[in-house]
Amino acid sequence: MITNISRITLFVNDQQKAKDFWVKQMGFHVVEEQPMEQGKWLEVAPPNSAVRFVLYEKELMKKQNPQAITTHPSLILSTLHLGNTRKTLKERDVDIEEIITMPYGSMCTFYDPDGNAYLLREDKN
Repeated sequence: MITNISRITLFVNDQQKAKDFWVKQMGFHVVEEQPMEQGKWLEVAPPNSAVRFVLYEKELMKKQNPQAITTHPSLILSTLHLGNTRKTLKERDVDIEEIITMPYGSMCTFYDPDGNAYLLREDKN
């Protein structure tokens, strides 16, 4: 049986630029970085996270599998303190929107260098 979600592939235009964004601006760390026959396998994750993002070059995937869908998945990332997290990301020059509060929690959207949108959410207890 499936026991957890381990990796989510993010198809990126520039793997190094994506790595710099996730590590330097978002505070993730490199979990695995291995050369492949073409390109490299690169995984990043937040500290203490079981789920990893695989940063994979879009063009490489299109060459390997022309039928592959390389559009961006919808992702929601969690935080315990949305206001503080948003402030830190803004200071790191992350393109991030204002906080919206809904009955089920507060959230805001931020964007990576490829213009992909991510939702950052603090759930209501």
